[in-house]
Amino acid sequence: MLDIKLIRTQPELVKENIKKKFQFEKLALVDEVAALHAEFREAHTRADYLRSQRNSISKSIGALMGRGQKEEAEAAKQQVNDMAEEMARLSVREDELSVEIRRRMLVIPNIIDPSVPIGKDDSENVEVERFGEATVPEFEIPYHVDIMERFKGIDLDAARKVSGNGFYYLCGDIALLQSAILAYARDFMVDRGFTYYIPPFMIRSGVVDGVMSFSEMEGMMYKIEGEDLYLIGTSEHSMIGKFIDTFLEENELPQTLTSYSPCFRKEVGAHGIEERGVYRIHQFEKQEMIVVCKPEESMQWFDTLLKNTIEFFRSLDIPVRSLECCSGDLADLKVKSMDVEAWSPRQQKYFEVGSCSNLGDAQARRLGIRVKNKETGNYFPHTLNNTVVAPPRMLIAFLENNLRADGSVAIPVALRPYFRNKAEIK
Repeated sequence: MLDIKLIRTQPELVKENIKKKFQFEKLALVDEVAALHAEFREAHTRADYLRSQRNSISKSIGALMGRGQKEEAEAAKQQVNDMAEEMARLSVREDELSVEIRRRMLVIPNIIDPSVPIGKDDSENVEVERFGEATVPEFEIPYHVDIMERFKGIDLDAARKVSGNGFYYLCGDIALLQSAILAYARDFMVDRGFTYYIPPFMIRSGVVDGVMSFSEMEGMMYKIEGEDLYLIGTSEHSMIGKFIDTFLEENELPQTLTSYSPCFRKEVGAHGIEERGVYRIHQFEKQEMIVVCKPEESMQWFDTLLKNTIEFFRSLDIPVRSLECCSGDLADLKVKSMDVEAWSPRQQKYFEVGSCSNLGDAQARRLGIRVKNKETGNYFPHTLNNTVVAPPRMLIAFLENNLRADGSVAIPVALRPYFRNKAEIK
């Protein structure tokens, strides 16, 4: 959510940003917010004036009565009553205006960073750099479910009977492999100075509004019927929510956190969740990294978070590339975002395995997260997040890139201590 002062003082800048995101239907919101806020300020000013006048007149009533000026005193009482009624009406109107302003402000997109390429959708995202050699072996690589089934490591049919499409049972070595990858990811981040968390897996609607846009929520979140609770789509939601309505000491920054959680997503509009695949599913596990920092440090942390994911995948012998998300592909709260994509030798192309995002002060502003500073005044910190790893999508990349001609799967050295010290899966 933007600072209201920006909309009042630089409306054309806000409109130009909306145009860069190709959300032309939102242009009218800028003028609407400015007009509503002007009315709000007028009502607020009038209420303050009436309050001061009422207090002054109220004090004079006793003196008038003491001097025997009953008619004047009664007139003053009526004036005070009239002012009270008008103040009550103004208070109601201020509340109404606040709701209308916030409703519009929540859908006006954040100001994107100047480095973000301009484009309409993900087809115009820009490749930045590749890491590792993207090779295609001479032998044929089976579909990822077929690889898992050879090891008796997945049961989609049973999951479909129990839960429907988009769910799975992992078992045996494949289940152990997923757990090993998550445990390795945990230690990988802890070794980099991040504090490990296991957060709540459900959050209230007030936190949902603070961490994401309404359109994202509608397409992602599962609502718990009869309760003000939603299943999280990523642990970032509850981790940022942890700081709601708090004042942080400046010496407590940066907050560097890494969290494990299951994730639940409706995947609305996903165009057919595959019956025999685990690329796009309703339930998965993830290790996340989150940073809350000073505004001037956020871009440096953005680079660090991105580097962490790239180094993690490279330590498991998986080639990756970084991809700059264009303006039209950025969620409304994001200032800048880069995807990490892993190489699929079977498909001979890269596919998304993580997303690194800088949200500026948007989440902090929505959730009321502030930093104390006596010299320059309190301010909103910046928040960032990035995926360390999200099996089972990552399993696809792992199995394809570590598959051997004889059907076995090599276990990279870094992962072996977490996988019963085994060098391969046969």
